[in-house]
Amino acid sequence: MAERRHTTATKLRELADEHDHTRFTLQETPAGAPPDERDRIRAAMDRILAGAPERSNGALTIVALAIAAGIPRNALAQRHPDLRNEFYEHVKARGGTPDVETRFRKKIVGLKTTISNTNDEFAQLKVDVQGFLAENTRLTLENQELRDVLVGNTTNVVPLRLAPHR
Repeated sequence: MAERRHTTATKLRELADEHDHTRFTLQETPAGAPPDERDRIRAAMDRILAGAPERSNGALTIVALAIAAGIPRNALAQRHPDLRNEFYEHVKARGGTPDVETRFRKKIVGLKTTISNTNDEFAQLKVDVQGFLAENTRLTLENQELRDVLVGNTTNVVPLRLAPHR
């Protein structure tokens, strides 16, 4: 019985070694992917890089590539990372700035302007708060004096007031 198990195990190992060449490589079509998916991605890549996109806006982005190839964007990231990286290399080799980077740079400039404006407004509000606190203190003292006069608390000391700042 032990000899039979040994023979079966040996046969299984031999089969595994024999079929080891069928393992997935990045150049083959991954399991679950349509057989023509890589061809569609390459064709879309060529069209986008040539400036003649068919189904996308022609942006030099993975999203535009996926739309042009008619595949989900995550297929490039999960099933075809080699093609995604190849596309990035072609874009980088062109020397042009990708559309995404250009948009992000414009957005960053706008956000920096917004931050600067907000900081200026915040500094002005700090100054305003100090003025409001001083006016609040003055009015509180004046209110207390008027209450004292109303109650009849008279003192020999008469406050000398300057004209209110308005």
